[in-house]
Amino acid sequence: MSIQTHPSSDELGEHALTVAGACALYVADRRAERGEACAHDAHKRFERTVYGTSFGATRVRELRTPAIKGWRDGLKLSHSSRNRTLTALRAALNLAVRSRLIAAETAREWQDVKPYRHAGQRRELFLDLAQRRALLKAAGGAVRDLMEATMLTGARAGELVNATAAQFNVHMQTMRLTGKTGTRTVPLSAAAVALFARRMRSAPSAERLLVRDDGKPWAHSDWDQLVRAAAANAGLPRGVCLYTLRHSFITQALSDGMTTLEVARLVGTSLAMIDRHYGHLVNDALRERLARVVMR
Repeated sequence: MSIQTHPSSDELGEHALTVAGACALYVADRRAERGEACAHDAHKRFERTVYGTSFGATRVRELRTPAIKGWRDGLKLSHSSRNRTLTALRAALNLAVRSRLIAAETAREWQDVKPYRHAGQRRELFLDLAQRRALLKAAGGAVRDLMEATMLTGARAGELVNATAAQFNVHMQTMRLTGKTGTRTVPLSAAAVALFARRMRSAPSAERLLVRDDGKPWAHSDWDQLVRAAAANAGLPRGVCLYTLRHSFITQALSDGMTTLEVARLVGTSLAMIDRHYGHLVNDALRERLARVVMR
């Protein structure tokens, strides 16, 4: 399967631009406008779902709503991930419209494809400490280390599986993470330091700290079935996925008194996102502190 990174000269123009070509142009635009981390996230998403596929080879001017829906529904991803991938595709195609590479009326074909409703409900599933320990106990091998790293840092899966030994500073007890929101250096707990130090002993500085059992890099969603199997073995609710552990980290941190700014910096997200999805936790903690205020 060929992997496309740049559109060829015969793919440009209204009559020849392919879906893959539009996606490659969007990646280049993200690199110029937002930086390498943003471009990398878009590229990896299209690499998994568009490049080298018959859908990617479709000329944009011939693209129709049923074909887009069929592509989206055929992705082996959760509904939330499908929604994010659809959003990225629409952004790429809209850029092609703004760049006058395709006619504006063509945009109706993808504008009529709506995201799945209620796909964001995964954030409601929280695992307490006992459940997280049970999940780790039920797992083994490389996926156990990936799950534990997520539990201990709250980082995105992509940030963790792409982290190299050089990004871990055992003396400063920090990790430099790079993802869709850029690069940040975060402090690590003693347990996280121990985990990454163990992984570092078998990984040269340029190699990834977290790899699959066969030594190969994790590809997106490689871990999905492994996490589901561990959750089933541990008797946990259906729907547990790797993101559940990130959500549980954020929930626990806020419930234990960390500020929204501290949590946002640790997990690489915005204050607006924290407020939108976790504001009720902050308010509950605030009410508890207010109840302890003694009026004189």
